[in-house]
Amino acid sequence: MDLKITNKLALVTGSSRGLGESIAESLAKEGVNVIWAARDLEQLKVNAARCEQQYNNKNIVIEANLKDSTGAAQLAEELKAQNLIPDIIVNNVGGNLGVTDPLSKVTAWKDVFDFNLFNAIELNNHFIDSMVNKKWGRICHVSSIASLENQGAPQYCAAKAALNAYVRSVGRYVSEHNVIMTGILPGAVFTEGGYWDETSKTRPEHVERYLNERMAIKRFGTREEVSELVAFLVSDKASFCVGTSLLVDGGQGRVFYEG
Repeated sequence: MDLKITNKLALVTGSSRGLGESIAESLAKEGVNVIWAARDLEQLKVNAARCEQQYNNKNIVIEANLKDSTGAAQLAEELKAQNLIPDIIVNNVGGNLGVTDPLSKVTAWKDVFDFNLFNAIELNNHFIDSMVNKKWGRICHVSSIASLENQGAPQYCAAKAALNAYVRSVGRYVSEHNVIMTGILPGAVFTEGGYWDETSKTRPEHVERYLNERMAIKRFGTREEVSELVAFLVSDKASFCVGTSLLVDGGQGRVFYEG
């Protein structure tokens, strides 16, 4: 299938490793020119060089610390200074920042919301006008199954739920200009060096129980099973997916959800 995004320019945050790296590579395979943004500049260079050699696309690397509340604004200004105005944005960064106490201070909640929600809004606000003027733009947000039910720390669940609401509501507002905003809600995905990789080594019995009891498919997802769907959602083919959040969790969740 020709996704009709060859030579588009995409920004992928958190693309040094894990799901972000896979998303950037899936886009590179489609002929998209990719801006790789994350804290680990050296790993970004390795990723970008690999893709440029394999797919002959253009790859730009930018060091960005999105754990800093001002990081998204700084990244946007750096892109503008280099005249890099993305046609596609994939807001991939997220996590609980180690905040797990349900009764933590409000400042901890704000930090988690900054990381999972406000970073994305900040970046989008800098570039949506350009997409509107061009009558073409795609923005995809990596949310989580935790946004739909109680799986994980309350701060993380709440931030991702707010992200879903943002996608659905703002997605309607910009859609008439052919700017399509979507989200993707992964379940447990195995990434090298990630949580499930480490847990498989330290607590294999926990992993076996989790797969048997929680995952209908009886295995973890792969990075590519998510990243290839993201590539579709940011393509020309997804023009009717207005404010859509796509659940991709291997049957992990138990919520009834209208996708």
